[in-house]
Amino acid sequence: MPSRRWAALPVLLVAVFVTTLDFFVANLAVPSIRADLRAGDAAVQFVVAGYGLAYAAGLITSGRLGDLYGHRRMFRAGLALFTLASAGCGLAGEAAWLVAARVAQGVAAALLAPQVLTLLGDLYRGADRATAFRWYGTAVGLAGVSGQVIGGVLVATDPLGLGWRACFLVNVPIGAAALAVTGRLLPRPLPSPPRPAAPPARRAGLDLGGAALVTAGLVAIVLPLIEGREQGWPPWAWWCLAASVPVLVAFVRRQRRAAASGWTPLLDLDVFADRAFAWGLVAVGLLFGTSAGLSFVLALYLQDGLGLGPLAAGAMCTALNAGFFAASLRPGRFGAPVLLLGLCLLYEVVARAAQPYQVALALLVVGAGMGLIMSPLLSSVLSAVRPARAGAAAGVLGTVQETGGVLGCTITGTVFFGALDGGDWRSATLAALSVLVAGALGVLAHAALRPRARTPLTATSGGRHDHRPDGVECRRP
Repeated sequence: MPSRRWAALPVLLVAVFVTTLDFFVANLAVPSIRADLRAGDAAVQFVVAGYGLAYAAGLITSGRLGDLYGHRRMFRAGLALFTLASAGCGLAGEAAWLVAARVAQGVAAALLAPQVLTLLGDLYRGADRATAFRWYGTAVGLAGVSGQVIGGVLVATDPLGLGWRACFLVNVPIGAAALAVTGRLLPRPLPSPPRPAAPPARRAGLDLGGAALVTAGLVAIVLPLIEGREQGWPPWAWWCLAASVPVLVAFVRRQRRAAASGWTPLLDLDVFADRAFAWGLVAVGLLFGTSAGLSFVLALYLQDGLGLGPLAAGAMCTALNAGFFAASLRPGRFGAPVLLLGLCLLYEVVARAAQPYQVALALLVVGAGMGLIMSPLLSSVLSAVRPARAGAAAGVLGTVQETGGVLGCTITGTVFFGALDGGDWRSATLAALSVLVAGALGVLAHAALRPRARTPLTATSGGRHDHRPDGVECRRP
C-alpha cells in the first residue's frame, strides 16, 4: 500500500503543475491570439484575467464541496473539466468562445486545488507528509517560474502548426493520461483521526447563499485588480473594491450565524484561530505576490527593455527555473535571506546595465531562494491546522496564493508603468524591483517573527501524535 500511495503523488503533482502553469502560459501567446481571432483589447485581457478570476473566486467553495462529496471524487471531476476546457480553448474559433473556455478552465482549477492539498495531508503522515509537501511546493514553484518559458517555446516553435493553440492543447493528453490512472493510482485516504461527534441538530450541506457572497466578494477584489490598471483605474474599479468590504463582512456574519444555528458553514472561521496559520497566510501572499510580480517584470524587461525575442527571453528564465529546482530538492531555513539577496543582486545588475548572462546569474540566486522557502512555508502553514479543518484551510490557502499573485502583478505593474512615462526601461524596472525587494523583506520578517504553531493532536491507542511545522510526526506519551 505505501508504494501505491507514492504512485499517487505524480498524479496530484501533474494537476498542480498544469493548473498553475496555465495562469502564466497564455501571456506570451496574447499577440498571436489577437491576430488570429481578431480579438479586441477587452477580449484579450480576459483571456488571461478570466482564468485567474474564476480560479481565485472559486477556491473556498470548492474546498467545501470536497468536504461534502469527497476530495477524491471532486479531484477527478475537476481534472476532467480542466481537460475538456483546455480542449475548448485550443479549438476556439472566436474570442468569446476562448474567453468562456478560459473561465471554465479557472473553475476547474479552483475545483482541483484544495482537493490536492487535502489529499496530500490525508494520504501521507509524519516524514512522508513533509516529503509530499516538498514536492508540492516544487511543482507549484516550477510551474510559476516556467510558465512564460514554456509559453514562449510553444509559440516560437509552433508544433504541428498549432500556433498559440498549443499552449492549451498540450494539457489535453496530459490531463487525459492523469485521469485514466487516477482511479487506480489514487487510493482511499488513510483513516482520519477520531473526531468529536457532531451535535444531532448539525445539518450539513452547501451554503449556497454563503457561496454567492464569498464569490461576489472575491470577484469584487480580484476583477478590478486585474483590469483596473489596464483601463487606467476607472471609477467602476474603485466602486468594486469598496463594495467587496460589506459583501465579505456579510459573508462572515452569515458563517457565524450558520455555525450558531446548527448549519455547517461554508467556511469554518475557527481555521483562523491558530495564529501560526493566520500569520503564515501573510507570508504566502507576499511570496506568491513577489513571484508573480517578478514574472511580470521579467517578461517586459527582457523583451522590450533588452530587445530579446520570446524564445531568448524564455531561455534567460531557465536560470530562475534551475535555481528553484536545485534548491527545492533540499529546502532549508535560509530561503528568505537568499531570496532577498537574489533580488538585490538583480537590482544591482539592472542598475549597472550589465550583460544578459549577469542577469541570468542573479535569477539563479532568486530561484534558489524561492526553492528553499516554498515547500517549508506551505507545509508549516497547513500543519498548523487541525485535520478536521483541512478542507477549509486548503481553500483559504489557495485563495491567498492566487489573490497574492494578482495583487503582486497589479502593484508591480502599476509602479512599473508609472515610472515608464519617460520611456526609460531601466528606471521602470528598478522601480518595480524595489517593490519586489520590499515583498522579500516581508517574507524575511515573517521567518524571524512567526509564532509557533499550536500542534494539532490526534488520539491514538498508544498515546498522542504531534505534527511539527515541518510535517514530521512526533509520538508523545
